[in-house]
Amino acid sequence: MTASALWLAPAPLLLASASATRRDLLASAGLPVETAPARIDERALEAESGGLAPAALALRLARAKAEEVAARHPGRVVIGADQVLECEGRVFHKPADAQAAHAHLARLQGRTHALHAAVAILREGEAEAFVETALLTMRPLAAEAIDAYLRLAGAAVTSSVGAYQLEGLGIHLFERIEGDHSTILGLPLTPLLARLRGMGLLAF
Repeated sequence: MTASALWLAPAPLLLASASATRRDLLASAGLPVETAPARIDERALEAESGGLAPAALALRLARAKAEEVAARHPGRVVIGADQVLECEGRVFHKPADAQAAHAHLARLQGRTHALHAAVAILREGEAEAFVETALLTMRPLAAEAIDAYLRLAGAAVTSSVGAYQLEGLGIHLFERIEGDHSTILGLPLTPLLARLRGMGLLAF
């Protein structure tokens, strides 16, 4: 079955993100996908959302992304996604540089943190939204081990929350991972596909 036979909407799915990882996850599932990054200030929206639990914050950001892109592309099926990393009540963002990445890892080492991955699906007058959570336990790391990892991983450490990518050298940092791999990558694929089927957008 080709992608066009699988996907029943007249136009490709529109991902409200520039994330190559999320785009590739959708494409690997046989979905035709285009991208249109959302024009929102995530940190300003987060500041306005004071008091929201991390999972609820991820959901609000995912909805805001989907709504902004849907307003510019009427008639399209739009997916917004966001991921929030939480450790002991603190929310982490992408580190600005290697020094910030070191501070992130020093805080996360030896602890379990949560990755809350939220998805919002919009189609003219119809909306679906959900959150999936993965739990990751980082092994105890001395400062020297963190320095070695940062040297080897290079600039990639600033491209994701937590300063690691499990699909790369970041896997060496962990002793236990609980949760779906696509949730960890920022787009829970199995529940997303279930909701697309429920909306009548997939052939099977």
